[in-house]
Amino acid sequence: MTAFSDLWHAHRHVVRDVAYRVLGSVADAEDVTQETYIRLLARSDDSLDDPRAWLVTVASRLAIDRLRAHEHARRAYVGPWLPEPVVTDTRMLPEDQVTLDDSVRMALLVVLERLSPTERTAFLLHDVFELDFANIAEVLGVSAASARQSASRGRRRIAAHGSARFTVDPVVARRLTERFAQAVGDGDLDGLVAVLAADAQGHFDSGGLIPGAPVEVLTGAEPVARQLLTGFAGQNLRIEVADVNAAPGIVIRRGHRVLTVIALEFTAEKIAVVHGIGNPSKLAHLQDR
Repeated sequence: MTAFSDLWHAHRHVVRDVAYRVLGSVADAEDVTQETYIRLLARSDDSLDDPRAWLVTVASRLAIDRLRAHEHARRAYVGPWLPEPVVTDTRMLPEDQVTLDDSVRMALLVVLERLSPTERTAFLLHDVFELDFANIAEVLGVSAASARQSASRGRRRIAAHGSARFTVDPVVARRLTERFAQAVGDGDLDGLVAVLAADAQGHFDSGGLIPGAPVEVLTGAEPVARQLLTGFAGQNLRIEVADVNAAPGIVIRRGHRVLTVIALEFTAEKIAVVHGIGNPSKLAHLQDR
């Protein structure tokens, strides 16, 4: 039992990281993490040649099973479906949080949602977690050659969406985000339009639960800006800049309750995409923090 405890302490963050990237859900990732731990404890022996690979394999199987089970619900979802946001919390231990790097940026996670579960999992396990194709094939229940092909297809589809791998100067991104937050708080339409790209997109995930939230993607700086001001201006809200999925973003609170998290995508000079997550079920993990 002591050996398993030490092993788990060393690798549990990888289990959570795999589950979140495959599922795009903090709550589901926590469930997968707990189930993986239970399966580790259920082993009849404590000899593992490669503990990290074993845990990643188990967590991946659990995550892909859950992803496939949720496919119908996601297709029937009202409006855009966005991943649950990860907001950096310095009060939490690093091993208790999702590791934040380029593979967790909202731009990439949104593109991953367009891949099949097999492509998504194969790409993540190989390109992000460096699992070999023999192990990936075991997770997917296919041959190693088929696993390689799935990862390759996923890689090509991601490459076709340049924004998924585009990064901007962190200083520029922070400055744009601060101007964005100020304009929303002040109800400043012109100021908000000024920081948005002319062809900016607005994706607002309310799950159909927030009156007035659009269920279609908005395009254009002014329509996106007007929607934001309609939703938030003049409501005595706290609008704060925070690190959201490894990039500057916005957390909007009424009192201590998180109402919306906004993740942003940037060009070199403007904000290109606004991802607003307001569905209460996707923000439950952020309440009372």
